[in-house]
Amino acid sequence: MVEVSYERLATIFKALSDETRLHIIDMLSCNELCAADILASFNLSQSTLSYHMKILIDAGVVNSQRNG
Repeated sequence: MVEVSYERLATIFKALSDETRLHIIDMLSCNELCAADILASFNLSQSTLSYHMKILIDAGVVNSQRNG
């Protein structure tokens, strides 16, 4: 039987509970994108995008990498 971590599930569901984050996940499911490419699709500041990305990364929903 698989052991379920309700805390982990709650973190994932929290990450998925926002319309903006769902849109980001949808975009990233098609291609790897940089922050500038994601920002071009939204009316968000860089700091707001960083906030949303941190939630998604911390939940393990998306991965990140730094280049340059």
